[in-house]
Amino acid sequence: MVKNIMIVGVGGQGSLLASKLLGHLLLSRGYDVKVSEVHGMSQRGGSVVTYVRYGDKVYSPIIDKGEADLIVSFEQLEAARWLEYLKPDGAIVTNTQKTDPMPVITGAAQYPEGLIEKMREKGVRVDDIDALSLAEQAGSSKAVNIVLMGRLSKYFDFPESAWQDSITACVPEKFLELNRKAFALGRGQD
Repeated sequence: MVKNIMIVGVGGQGSLLASKLLGHLLLSRGYDVKVSEVHGMSQRGGSVVTYVRYGDKVYSPIIDKGEADLIVSFEQLEAARWLEYLKPDGAIVTNTQKTDPMPVITGAAQYPEGLIEKMREKGVRVDDIDALSLAEQAGSSKAVNIVLMGRLSKYFDFPESAWQDSITACVPEKFLELNRKAFALGRGQD
């Protein structure tokens, strides 16, 4: 059986490291893994989407609408934007942070209010976490991605040591302690 995870955010938030870490972890657990990165205007703060598919045998890296078991979102609006890809029994792990898209920055649009509540009203299982505050607590606002991976780890039946091994393999040594702390903070929040 193939499982599907989407990692969504805006450019520069570290979603590519998050998908690399997740891919490494799943490979180390013996799964066939396909990772596909879909970039919008990532260098300009546009949408970045990464598909991570794993199972006994995975033939395609693409996730279609209604197929995602989990969506990990670095930002509320991105969670709402990709909602139609979630399975009816799936879950969204989202950072509560709001990142203004270009139409909001230019004044052409307003950032929608109450997105998390609106998703819950539609019956969506939303696991929201203030990943930015936790990342800053760990030592860097750039560690939001690893805080979210910590939260995501609660949805898997893998030992924490396996996640730590993947962090060691994917993160430069000088940032290891910071990222281990960020992961622990994300995992430890209820």
